[in-house]
Amino acid sequence: MLHEKSALYLDLIRWNRPAGWLLLLWPTLSALWIAAHGFPGWHLLAVFTLGTVLMRSAGCCANDVADREFDGHVKRTAQRPVTRGAVSVREALLLGAVLALAAFGLVLTTNTAAIAWSFAALAISLVYPYAKRFVAMPQAVLGIAFSFGIPMAFAAVQSRVPLLAWVLLLGNLFWVLAYDTEYAMVDRDDDLRIGMKTSAITLGRADVPVIMLSYACYLAIWAVALAGRIVPAAIVMSMAAAAAQAVWHYLLIRDREREGCFKAFRLNHWLGFTVFAGVVAGYAFI
Repeated sequence: MLHEKSALYLDLIRWNRPAGWLLLLWPTLSALWIAAHGFPGWHLLAVFTLGTVLMRSAGCCANDVADREFDGHVKRTAQRPVTRGAVSVREALLLGAVLALAAFGLVLTTNTAAIAWSFAALAISLVYPYAKRFVAMPQAVLGIAFSFGIPMAFAAVQSRVPLLAWVLLLGNLFWVLAYDTEYAMVDRDDDLRIGMKTSAITLGRADVPVIMLSYACYLAIWAVALAGRIVPAAIVMSMAAAAAQAVWHYLLIRDREREGCFKAFRLNHWLGFTVFAGVVAGYAFI
């Protein structure tokens, strides 16, 4: 019984699908390195890595509770534990609260500025699941939520959130818009039928061009933000490698087929890792 329940909880937090928390992790760690002008220390590295996994898991709990009435009508999500009744709403909310409190406990080991910004991060995370009912481009709300590790990282390192952090957040928001629109393209038919709002529906046939433009904005903003801060060769090489991956994603999504769009979404964490690797290398060779 305990083994079965544990398996359900692990399924609820998408433990066997790490792409979600990796998409959160790479820009957060990149911001840590930039804020610290290099390696940020093992303490902050551990706090933000574990905190990212915990908050992503807590977010899954909240999202599945909020969407339980809709998920049953979507092929990809119909078998989620809360949707099919294998995990109760109360259990999911309790698990989410425990995970969020654990993440907050990690934040308490940093500083006052990071603690203060963590409340804003939590608020945005709780708002997102309901944005899909009212906002034509809910991916923009997710973009803020999935980018908030950036100001949090600067706050933890510098006890403040400078303009640079917000520039990086803006760039990262474009990346989230790109990959989550790919994700939304997978469910477009189901979402249209149940009345859910997504960027894939709002953009219509402009979805693929906007995705590619968003990739370009993300890489351009981060390249400009990093200019003069790290070795130029690291910027050029990492951004070129990331751009090549974006082109590959275009080849996967251009026909708007479900499998290709989902594959492009799942591979995005490698694009984020490429940018992170460039940041690390850029500071290592200064």
